[in-house]
Amino acid sequence: MKLNEPPFSEYGAASREPSPVRRMMVAFAADFRDGIDINLGVGYVNENTIPRELVVDAMRAVLARPDQYDKALNYGAPQGCRELIDAIRRHRLASEGARLTAAALEGRQIVIGISGATSLLEAIAGVLAGGIVVTADPMYYIYCNFLERAGFEILPVPEDHDGIRTDLLAEKLSALGGRRREVRFIYVVTVSNPTGTILANGRRTELVRIATDLSRELGTRVPLVLDRAYEELIHDPACPTPRSGLLDDEEAIVHEISTVSKTLAPGLRIGYMIGPEGMLTRTIVQRISDIGFSAPPINQVIAAYILDHHIGEQIEAVNAGYRRKARAVRGWIDELLGDELEDCTGGRAGFYFYLTFRDVQTGEGSRLFRYLSRTTGQAEVDGRADALKPRVSYIPGQYCVHPRGDLVEVGRRQMRLSYAFEDLERIEEAIRLVREAVAYAKGA
Repeated sequence: MKLNEPPFSEYGAASREPSPVRRMMVAFAADFRDGIDINLGVGYVNENTIPRELVVDAMRAVLARPDQYDKALNYGAPQGCRELIDAIRRHRLASEGARLTAAALEGRQIVIGISGATSLLEAIAGVLAGGIVVTADPMYYIYCNFLERAGFEILPVPEDHDGIRTDLLAEKLSALGGRRREVRFIYVVTVSNPTGTILANGRRTELVRIATDLSRELGTRVPLVLDRAYEELIHDPACPTPRSGLLDDEEAIVHEISTVSKTLAPGLRIGYMIGPEGMLTRTIVQRISDIGFSAPPINQVIAAYILDHHIGEQIEAVNAGYRRKARAVRGWIDELLGDELEDCTGGRAGFYFYLTFRDVQTGEGSRLFRYLSRTTGQAEVDGRADALKPRVSYIPGQYCVHPRGDLVEVGRRQMRLSYAFEDLERIEEAIRLVREAVAYAKGA
């Protein structure tokens, strides 16, 4: 007798089919051919930015000082190790100066996630009732896909070159009418993944005001979750210094999510939240406690040591490297693809460019995608077993725009390119291949 599968929750049932990003990660790990294929898709940091020697030195230092770094190899605490919490507070105040004052941090809790910033985003979704989540479009597709599988409804608001359009946000909230009561939180990535757009300071202040007004109207706090994952990677010196949303928070609704993954190492799995003292923060800590006492303590104290002793030069070195790569890659994009593009964002922070083509489709199944994935069925394009041709991975715009939002049509002509993982020589080769793929897509 064939046994049936156990009954699934709604989330479990929605998770039986892999999400687009999971499919791409699996394909990257399983099929990627080192030295042949080129990864401009999966958003790994550049291996050269990971400070291996600093991590080794920090581990030796913290294990040699059990009086200062207590219980580094034992179980942790739900909120996180005190050494890391204190180091984060010192780092934020030292790096942002008057832009984030001790007064603004007064009454705020710092909470360390179990596994990077994503675990804190999951915790927020896990403790709040289902409802509407407002976010920018193009959206952070990994989290938004999870939110929908968890039963939330996404309200996408288009962005422009200054980030989420707060005028459209106000319009969309007004159009909800009585359903405004279903808005559970507003979620914005301050340096957008996928577009690389930096949220302008005026927009940040306006977001806090809109969330505050909505909270007061409803008599219920509507959290504003600002995801700062890439904010320390603003490497264009012409960019204004970002303003913390905590400075304008009068109703204890702003929650900042940050990470050391982009500046130190993703493998440390250190993400943290700065949030107001209150029930939401307490329930998030309980969620962390239920799952496993925050990140491994040894990883936390290693990160604390580096934050206290080396973070300034580390961030400067990482940003110098990404700045150099961004300028070179933008030059190749302009030279090789400029006449085919309607728009190009990114390259000023983080490690993404987001391209909008004039009349070329980029989604799975498109001629461009099949050319770059070598799945056309034509040997002269795909190569033969004895003559391998490089594949180029990227994130199609169809996954980045919400399928019920305002940008579905334009999303079919968009792609996200990462300039983090590969060396410049391979990136230039990849962009030349994209140019070839455009010609193939147009039948040239």
